[in-house]
Amino acid sequence: MFESIIEIFGNPETWAHYGDGLVKTVQLVVLSLIVGFVLAVPLAIMRASENKFISGPVWVFTYVFRGTPLLIQLYMIYYGVTLIEGIQESFWWEIFKRAFYPCLIAFSLNTAAYTTEIFRGAILATPRGEIEAAKAYGMGWGKRMARIILPSAFRRAIPAYSNEVIFMLHASAIASTVTIIDLTGAARDIYARYYSPFEAFIFVALIYLALTFCILGVFKQLEKRMLGHLQPR
Repeated sequence: MFESIIEIFGNPETWAHYGDGLVKTVQLVVLSLIVGFVLAVPLAIMRASENKFISGPVWVFTYVFRGTPLLIQLYMIYYGVTLIEGIQESFWWEIFKRAFYPCLIAFSLNTAAYTTEIFRGAILATPRGEIEAAKAYGMGWGKRMARIILPSAFRRAIPAYSNEVIFMLHASAIASTVTIIDLTGAARDIYARYYSPFEAFIFVALIYLALTFCILGVFKQLEKRMLGHLQPR
């Protein structure tokens, strides 16, 4: 076993392959989280609305994307779009013919659905006293939402959102099923090259574990900063 470890990790190409996979994973996860967050904020506001014509369509969106496996969503976007008549003759084909962008779309929509529900719950949990105080100051709906409700909701949503970020990191491993060489794809290539599944996949598992600890550390510091006033003195 030690001979195989030396053979695998003594080769500079192995480290370069894992490095490229790490970069691809980080790119995919970060971009998905950014796009998903941007989509989730207005969707959460709509979802929290008492008007069913506003909240209803958002509920359908979140229900579908939270109720179906991410892998199925990825396959539908990656393989299904190619079957749409005329898509390969349009400018959209320049986007969908590369695996990275369908994967980014699937991940972004999936995390947007979960994040929408996280933020919606945090918005609805805003104390009525804060809202009444804002109304007493003469703030309109938009100003209340921007200055009182959303900042307060974001602080409450930090613990739940940290779990979504970690979930997105782990879920990104399925990107390798559509030819993207991420961390898992790199591990699969190393395994195929050296026939050493334990060494290849345990090493990549340790990388995922290290990334998870980094994410937890960042959110722990963020919680201390944003929720410090709730800590016991």
